[in-house]
Amino acid sequence: MQLFIYLIVYPFLWFLSKLPFRLLYLFSDFVYLIVYYIIGYRKKTVRENLALALPNLSDAERMIIEKKSFHHLCDMFLEMIKTMSISKKEISQRFVFTNLEVYQKLEEQDKSIAMMVAHYASYEWVISMNSYIKFNGYAIYKKIVNPYFDKLVRSIRARFKANLITTKKTIQYITKNKKNNLLSLYGFASDQTPKLATTFHWQKFMGIEVPVHTGAEMLSKKYDMNVIFLKVKKVKRGYYEASFEILSENTKEVPNYEITDKYLKLVEQEIYEAPEFYLWTHNRWKHRR
Repeated sequence: MQLFIYLIVYPFLWFLSKLPFRLLYLFSDFVYLIVYYIIGYRKKTVRENLALALPNLSDAERMIIEKKSFHHLCDMFLEMIKTMSISKKEISQRFVFTNLEVYQKLEEQDKSIAMMVAHYASYEWVISMNSYIKFNGYAIYKKIVNPYFDKLVRSIRARFKANLITTKKTIQYITKNKKNNLLSLYGFASDQTPKLATTFHWQKFMGIEVPVHTGAEMLSKKYDMNVIFLKVKKVKRGYYEASFEILSENTKEVPNYEITDKYLKLVEQEIYEAPEFYLWTHNRWKHRR
């Protein structure tokens, strides 16, 4: 059944990836109408999250953000599909790194790097960064249930020299690379909800105390990695700018959770600047104090 679904869906995805962006976004407008007004995909969750995180805004103001966030979600999903065929030249024009020298100076230290990002703007096109780095690039992700789509996602990332590591195998890969002196860049999206059973730290996020992922910080301390934050800004439809900010170059000397807390503050700043580009469909505040 999983193979059958894949064989049915794949040709459609391939066709979409070949569309010029102008037509792709016209299709995205249509998908938005279906997803938001007919299906109502996680609309209740989005509305509750916005009310919790942005209580200072009126219902009307949050409604505007809600609709814009769904529109952006549809755009980003189709941009992800477009990655199947987009050229390296075009993606480099659409996803621009404004201060690569900040990252490149860290590479000169001959230490692996943990890069912390958020589910904000275009976190999918961060893979284009592999065209500018010397280290091997790895992204931590949750394995897709359907093995054929999982393989497809891996092959798409491979086009941009990005390696995917499942959350369960992260430590295994980092340990192996450390042992073999393989300098690497590891991407962590640490702004989502961890399992309570694996929670070690609670902190306020958007004014609400919640459990937070600390894996990026703890692994950086254990394997002596530098830590950097990547801020992504949506300039206009289909165009993004990304900038780096160093979180720590001496992780072992930093008190526990200080790096994680600083990361969360930077994510908050992103959201407050333009909340419509955050992934509000995830139930981020389901565990809260």
